[in-house]
Amino acid sequence: MARIPSGGRAVKSAAKHAAVVKGRRPQAALRRSAETQAGSQAGSQAAALASLQAAAPARRPGRPSGAARGPDQRNRLLDAALVLFARQGIVDTTLGEIAREAGFTPAMMHYYFKTRDQLLDVLIDERFAPLRAGLGVPFQENPDDPVAAITQLTQRLVQVATDHPWFPSLWVREVISDGGLLRQRMHERFGDAHQKASLSAIARWQKEGRLNAGLEPALVFVTLLGLTILPLATSKLWCNDPMRRNIGGEQIARHAVALLVQGIGPKKAD
Repeated sequence: MARIPSGGRAVKSAAKHAAVVKGRRPQAALRRSAETQAGSQAGSQAAALASLQAAAPARRPGRPSGAARGPDQRNRLLDAALVLFARQGIVDTTLGEIAREAGFTPAMMHYYFKTRDQLLDVLIDERFAPLRAGLGVPFQENPDDPVAAITQLTQRLVQVATDHPWFPSLWVREVISDGGLLRQRMHERFGDAHQKASLSAIARWQKEGRLNAGLEPALVFVTLLGLTILPLATSKLWCNDPMRRNIGGEQIARHAVALLVQGIGPKKAD
């Protein structure tokens, strides 16, 4: 016959269960309170962030922000444009290609330069005009010494090409070649007063007996470019040529000056 639990034992069991339940309720209440506070804090932070974003002025499309803004980025775009113009020509280069070469998006390119014409005008003002002015200095500093003027001009041309590797190829492609867009734009901007002054100085030196009278003034500068810029523009092709791979700007300048000043005959004794 099965035994029936006594009433005292049942009462003790029920009291124990009630105590366990009672102990769990405060813990659950604490957890719910903590979760409520955390949710309230997160909501406050989200509301504050939304308020700041709403108060901030809207940024124009393509406008660089933070570290992406400033003259360094603009200069990188100008440098990339010169590299591509020298490599493939101005007409065949798009603004998008320039942006990719510089590591930027087309939107940032458009923020600084809306059109290729605008970009070219900036390049003429900020990059070519200073170089052009520097090349005229030897004639200004040596008004009575044509040998010194031509020697310094030769050295300056080589130095410019050394400091700006894009210069020789770009000059050949866009200035001395037929249909060069850069030559047209620079002529529109500066005219030919600089060229006329150089030709006048050469003609005066010839008349004074300081320069070979058999020279054609209009060909002196062209000849000088041929002796400097053309070798510099093709020097990259000499890497595997054992006869010319060690020829650099210094050797090119010395060769050009020697050929212009002394000709191809042996040097005359003093």
